[in-house]
Amino acid sequence: MTTTEASPLTYDPYDYAMHEDPYPTYRRLRAEAPVFRNEERDFYALSRHDDVTAGFRDHVRFSNSYGVSLDPASWTPEAHRTMSFLGMDPPRHTRMRRLVSRGFTPRRVVEAEERVRELSLLHLEPAIEAGTFDAIADFAGKLPMDVISEMVGVPEEDRAEIRRLADLVVHRQEGMHDVPPAGMEAALSLAVYYGEMVEDRRRTRRDDLTSALLDAEIDGDELTDEEIVGFIFLMVVAGNETTTKLLGHALYWSWRFPDERAKVLDDPTPERVAAWVEETLRYDTSTQMLARISTEDVALHGQVIPSGSRVLLLAGSANRDPEVFHQPDRFDLDREVGPDLASFGFGRHFCMGASLARMEARVALEQIVERVSSWEVDEAGASRVHSVNVRGFAALPMTVTPR
Repeated sequence: MTTTEASPLTYDPYDYAMHEDPYPTYRRLRAEAPVFRNEERDFYALSRHDDVTAGFRDHVRFSNSYGVSLDPASWTPEAHRTMSFLGMDPPRHTRMRRLVSRGFTPRRVVEAEERVRELSLLHLEPAIEAGTFDAIADFAGKLPMDVISEMVGVPEEDRAEIRRLADLVVHRQEGMHDVPPAGMEAALSLAVYYGEMVEDRRRTRRDDLTSALLDAEIDGDELTDEEIVGFIFLMVVAGNETTTKLLGHALYWSWRFPDERAKVLDDPTPERVAAWVEETLRYDTSTQMLARISTEDVALHGQVIPSGSRVLLLAGSANRDPEVFHQPDRFDLDREVGPDLASFGFGRHFCMGASLARMEARVALEQIVERVSSWEVDEAGASRVHSVNVRGFAALPMTVTPR
């Protein structure tokens, strides 16, 4: 047993060391404490794939009514105001999701692919021409926000500011265990901005998702302005951040494993790139954990999680569970990831934006491998974002060799 393994087992999602590399801790959690208790932060954590996926599917005992974040400002019965249906249980969740799906349709995602390709090239071509650039600031951080902003109807001149505000909402300073004042102000600014946008669309409809949500109706039931703002807020903060981090991880881990990178550079087909996206989602998922509140006592692995407890479902750990994934710590683009992927959740709360995120990542990465023959990452200049839920790079300097 190594010194690390003999040390006391701790898990704190606010710890900067966890943001750098949580996977050794996850390995110990699965083996030593599948129901881990953090007294100081007052939560339980589930780390094994079977327990995490069962928790996602069990909306009765593991409720979303307080949202999905540990931050005190977010952990509230009012979480639905900024997290939309991530802060709801059935039947309220069922109603909200059905109405939103009338506007946010699979067809809308399919029809967006060509525009995603255009937006990818808009940012990628000058970056490749420069040769050396920050993969996050110059590409991965711009594309998802542009895609979502264009879908909901944010004018191009406002997108940089919207991106800045969204970044402030998720960033956590070291030693701070709540949404910082700058993040609170940013969230309020976003809510006001989107509220004004919804009011504008009520007066004059346009060809965008906001207008489609205003027109969504089932048996006379319609979304309120507040509900539409909440959904757009969720798309912008959650959808933007997770896809940005997915792209950064795809580039970084394929660089760290050059044999795997060679597979997509030698065979840049949509199928091969899609497999790259899936393995990245498994190997180092953007959304590392989601919180729930227990609605009754839950007996698990000889312990009892009391009713009213905060329970963290560690998707990042579930994706590395050797009981489900062979050699889980190996980044392998020939792997068949399949339906056991925990990155988008399971059951009623399976991520509605999963198909959009996958499509964006595939299209963006296709453009890269079609245009460059290799890339190198300046690891010394790379830095990670500090967030309780999201894992990914804040900066990823790289140099590309054009084909």
